[in-house]
Parts: sequence; C-alpha cells; structure tokens
Amino acid sequence: MSDSSFSQKRALPWAVVICGCLIAMFTFGPRSAMGFFQLPMLEVHGWDRTTFGLAMAIQNLVWGLGQPFFGAISDKFGTWRVLAVSGIFYSSGLYLMSIADTPLMLHVAGGVLVGLGIASGSFTIIMASFARNVPADKRTIVFGFGTAAGSAGMALFAPISVAMIANLGWQDTLVWLGMLMLLIPILGIALIGNASNASLSKAELEQTIGHALREALRHKSYLLLVSGFFVCGFQVAFITAHFPAYISDIGIDAKYAGLAIMLIGLFNVFGSIASGFIGQKYSKRYFLAYIYIGRSIAVTAFLLFPQTPTTVMLFAGAMGVLWLSTVAPTNGLVAVMFGTRYMGMLGGLVFFSHQVGSFLGVWLGGYLYDIYGTYNPVWWIGVVLGIFAAIVHWPIEEKAVPRLQPTPVE
Repeated sequence: MSDSSFSQKRALPWAVVICGCLIAMFTFGPRSAMGFFQLPMLEVHGWDRTTFGLAMAIQNLVWGLGQPFFGAISDKFGTWRVLAVSGIFYSSGLYLMSIADTPLMLHVAGGVLVGLGIASGSFTIIMASFARNVPADKRTIVFGFGTAAGSAGMALFAPISVAMIANLGWQDTLVWLGMLMLLIPILGIALIGNASNASLSKAELEQTIGHALREALRHKSYLLLVSGFFVCGFQVAFITAHFPAYISDIGIDAKYAGLAIMLIGLFNVFGSIASGFIGQKYSKRYFLAYIYIGRSIAVTAFLLFPQTPTTVMLFAGAMGVLWLSTVAPTNGLVAVMFGTRYMGMLGGLVFFSHQVGSFLGVWLGGYLYDIYGTYNPVWWIGVVLGIFAAIVHWPIEEKAVPRLQPTPVE
C-alpha cells in the first residue's frame, strides 16, 4: 500500500505535533535573539563587529553542515537520540558563550557548539519526524505549524532577551537561556522513532542512502531547490544578526529593534500557517517564487523610503509574513520528490545550502560594515539574490522522482 493511500487514513498524532512545535520554538528562539547580545558583548570585550559576525556566521555554517548528518542519524537511529544531543550542545554552547573572553572561545561556543545544538534540533529534524507520522494530505499544513512555532519562539524570545539583558546583564541571560535548552530532550521523548516507523512503499524500503543521494544530486529540480534556499538563508540570517545594530546606526531607539524582531516572529506565525495551507493546496514552486519576489520588494521599499520607527515596524511586519514561509513548501517539495525514507538527510542537504547563505549573509554584514561603515551593500545584494531565487524556482518539477534501481556492485 502506498504512503499516500495509507497515511490519509490516519489521524494526526497530536503529541508528536505539539512537542515538535515546542522544540522548534526553543531551538529557533535564542538563536534569533543573538543580535541583541552583539553591542553589549563588544562593549565589554572591545571586539569589532567582524568578530561577532564571524561567530554567528560559523554558527550558521555548522548548523548547515550538521543538518544532513543529524538528519541521516535521525532517519536510521531515531529522532529522540538526536534531540537529546541537541539539548546538550545548545545548553553548553550558550553557557560557554557567556564566559568567553577571547574571540576563539566565542567562535567555538557561540559558533560551533550552538550551531551543533541548532542543527540537531532544527526544523529539518522535526519535519522529517512529522512527515513520517502525519497523513500525506495534511503534511505541508503541519510543516506550516512547525515553522510557525519557530516564529513564535522568535517573537517570544526577542522581548524576553531584551528585558533580561536590561535587568540581569547579557552574561546571565545567556546562562538562563542555556538552562532552558535542557527541556529539549524531555520534549523529544514524544518523537521517538525513525524512518522504519513510517508507511513506505517497496521502492523506498529497498533504497539505500547512496541511491538516495545519487537520485537527488542528479535531479535538476532538487538542485534548483537547493540553490534557491541559499538565498533564504542569506536574507534572514543577515537581518537576524545585524538588524538591531542597523537600527541603532540610523538613530532609532534600541527598543524598536526588539519590537521589530518580535513583530517579524509574530507576523511569521500567521505567514507560516498560511504558507502550510497554501503549499498544500496550490503549486509550491510558484508560491516560493512569489515569496522571494515579495522579499526583494519589501527591502527595496524600506531602503528607499524615509526610515522612521513607523517604517521599521511596517518593514518588520512585511518581512515577518515572508520570513520562514519558505520552509513548509520547500520541505513539502522534498517529500513530494523523494518520499519520507531519507527526508531528514535530503532535507538537511537543502538546509545546508540555506546555511551557506546564512554564513555569507552574517559574515558579509559585519565585514562590509567595517569597510564601508554601512550595511547598505549587503541589503542590495539580498535584493538581487531574491530575484535570482524567484527565477530558479519557476522551472522546478513538482512530482515524484522515479526510483533508481540498485546496481549489482551494491
């Protein structure tokens, strides 16, 4: 019996969905608030913005590098084991970041350890578990809920982090956030299981990791999806890491930076849920193209119009609707093309491209600022990349890929 015919008879596993959404909220929340630690940390240590930007860039790159490996581990050995590791990495990274007194220690703690923590508890891990447990006719919708939960974490942790930094200091705030991450392994108990727990076709069951990789890397539509998701990472990571500092640079009170990040997260709760429903019902590739065009229009308008607290809030709302609305249809396309057997790994490879973009967006933000004294070059690079992403999504074929047959040597 096929995956789609069998899965449509099942009810939604609400324990898996709720706990997965809470984990997405916890893993995405603190990393979205990293920008608020930049200026107080640099003031204490006397580092430049390139130093902090490199730490966040390493974090995003490690996050991306770890995705396919943690995804493959969760596919084979189970989601909970990977989530348990996530809590340990994330918690220790935030704590060591709070006591880092050299750039190297900051890069190891906030870059490598936090990056590994996010990679092993990220959207890709959660959504692979959702895909194995949720009926196919509701899959993209539930992906939207998971993405919305991450956005809720962004909306929640932005004001909380600002308030905690003001009252406790940035170091104690990092310690408390690290302790909170230890809840991830507990919540992950509900997500116990691996790819063998899913309803799979005979072809999926017989496929090896090597076959799955060759199948994906030879498929034009998958490669286009990978290249397009690079742009998403570049745009959102740059804003997450540098927008609070940008707001300060243009003379707007720092409180609006916290409100802006909160609004991005809040509006993306609705954007992500809507994205799940739209992606389930309509063409995912065209929808993704429209999202990237919308981002380029929003950034262009923000840069060309007078920048005031009002326009900052309007920009945050517009970007919030589009922020992570790419995640549900992107993961939905991976599931449509390749099924769920190796979704953790194949979705992880797509997300690796996202994180390469994130690395460049965060690093270039700090590097070009230190050279030119402005973030404007990176803003405009993001606009051009948004147009590129819209173009590459248009020809994607939204259908299942014929299975590769095992070769005699294997």
